[in-house]
Amino acid sequence: MKLILIGLGWSFGGPIGAIIGYGIGSLFSSNSPRVIRSEVNEQFGNTEAKRDFNVTLLVLSAAVMKADGFVKKSELDYVKRFFLQNFGQERAENYIKMLREILEQEYNLYEVSQQVGRYMDYSSRLQLLHYLFGIANADGVFSPEELNVINTISDYMGISNSDFLSIKAMFIRETDSAYKILGIDPSASDEEVKRAYRETAKKNHPDLVSSLGDEVREAAEKKFQEINAAYETIKKQRGL
Repeated sequence: MKLILIGLGWSFGGPIGAIIGYGIGSLFSSNSPRVIRSEVNEQFGNTEAKRDFNVTLLVLSAAVMKADGFVKKSELDYVKRFFLQNFGQERAENYIKMLREILEQEYNLYEVSQQVGRYMDYSSRLQLLHYLFGIANADGVFSPEELNVINTISDYMGISNSDFLSIKAMFIRETDSAYKILGIDPSASDEEVKRAYRETAKKNHPDLVSSLGDEVREAAEKKFQEINAAYETIKKQRGL
């Protein structure tokens, strides 16, 4: 049955495909390739972009949840809420079943993250990173292990350090968080601030992830609001 998944999208091949293929059998009992393909499309998104993003989300979520040695109930509840809000009761239950299977597996984080970096566009990777910070923050505390795993995933996916620090600053507030969100230093000139805002807003614009569905786009809009708020804070401080 696992072989039926080949061709359903890039994420179902390579290391991610092996992880998903191992767990998919717990969700579907039919032996008919046609039925299996139909059910996979139904439960994991009926477009390739949505499917790829969703299954990647499951695999990387598991890595963050296991980072500190055990899975917290708050983290699992966060993931449940996310999928419930985005995909409805039935799909959310299937995603959580799959996640439980993935949590039992050991896999090479480098290979998985490299696969994401090769095949997923940059804006979608930024949205994945934002979501992973949300999981780590589910219990209100970022452990060093969680931050290290997220940093590692970010690096392996090919996300720049400034973009990693930008998203991190949206969750871990410091006195200069507004500047970090825009990827600049407080000593930056007014023109550099304006340019940094335009560049950060451009690569994080919600329209860039619209192919992933309305729900993911709405999540991207919240991140976009953080960028706008950071810019407004700096402008107020400088009297611009």
